[in-house]
Amino acid sequence: MQYERAGFALISCLLVGTLIGMVFGNLEAGGTIGLGAGMLAIVLLRKN
Repeated sequence: MQYERAGFALISCLLVGTLIGMVFGNLEAGGTIGLGAGMLAIVLLRKN
């Protein structure tokens, strides 16, 4: 169950980061920020 939550959190963070990047006109930076936030979310969700 934790793996599904972590995956959902990663995809959600990537989507939000990409959308923010599109708003500011820099898609790559937004995706990178989303990926970093997603990795942090995975670490926090998989910690027992």
